[in-house]
Amino acid sequence: PMPDTYTSIQGDTWDMIAYKVYGREVAMTQLIEANDALAHIAIFPSGVKLVCPPIAPEASRVLPPWRR
Repeated sequence: PMPDTYTSIQGDTWDMIAYKVYGREVAMTQLIEANDALAHIAIFPSGVKLVCPPIAPEASRVLPPWRR
């Protein structure tokens, strides 16, 4: 199960957090959208709490072509 929040570690970036939480960097878009007040931060200090919304798996990677 994915966490609902993530607390940053010094030096975290959006793509690093997306990879830690969701297992893929491309999820950083949804992460930034859910935390738009923090979108200006490029490199996080420690202790910043982020909301981690549930995201759907990419259909093209999960489902075979006949199920898409």
